[in-house]
Amino acid sequence: MTKQQPQLQSELKALLFDYGGVLADEGFHNGLVALATEQGLDSTAMLNEGKKAVYDSGFVLGHGSAADFWARMRERTGLAGEDEDLTERILSGFVLRSWMIEGVRKCQQQGFITGILSDQTYWLDTLNARAPFYNAFNVVFNSYYRGKGKQDSSLFSDVATELKLPLTQILFVDDDAGNIKRAQSVGMQALRYVDKESFIQQLKQLTGVYI
Repeated sequence: MTKQQPQLQSELKALLFDYGGVLADEGFHNGLVALATEQGLDSTAMLNEGKKAVYDSGFVLGHGSAADFWARMRERTGLAGEDEDLTERILSGFVLRSWMIEGVRKCQQQGFITGILSDQTYWLDTLNARAPFYNAFNVVFNSYYRGKGKQDSSLFSDVATELKLPLTQILFVDDDAGNIKRAQSVGMQALRYVDKESFIQQLKQLTGVYI
C-alpha cells in the first residue's frame, strides 16, 4: 500500500497525538474483541456496538458512567461480566509504547508543543496513574472533560484556538481514518498512524525529528 504524505501549508508548531492505537496499543479494540472471542460472541458486532455505546451512553463525553456503557453492551451484545472486571480487561490492553513517549519528548526538546487529543474517559487518568505519561506533554485534551469528541470536527478548531495557533501549524496523529478526515476538513494537518516504521519515517520528513 502506498502511504501518502500530508502536504504542509506552513511551519509546524504543535504535535497532537491520539492515545489508543498511537501512544499505546488499542486496548478498547483489543479488549472487546478478546472478550467476544472468549464468550463465543461476534467480535465484529462487539466492536461496532462498543464504538456506538461509548457515545450513546454519554460516557466518552462525560455525560454518562462506565456502568451506563457496560449496561448497553450487555443489552446489545449478550456480553457477560461485572463492570469492574470488564473495565480491567480494557485498561490492561492499553500498553504504553515507550518508544512513542521517548519520541514525544524529543519533539518537545526540539521546540514543538506536544499534546494528547483523545476520545477517552477518566480511564485515561487511571492509566496515567498506573504508568505516568502526562508529563511528556504540554497539554491533554480529553473528550470526557470537554463534552465533545473527535466525531465533531469543530473540536479541532476549538483545540487550535486554545493553543493560539493556526490550524495549519498543528499536526494531528491518529490511527482512525475518520478522525484524520475530520481534522483535515477544517484545515488541521494530519498523519494517519499505520505502523511504527512508516510513522518514524513520515514524522522525520514532516518535522525533522528522528525518534
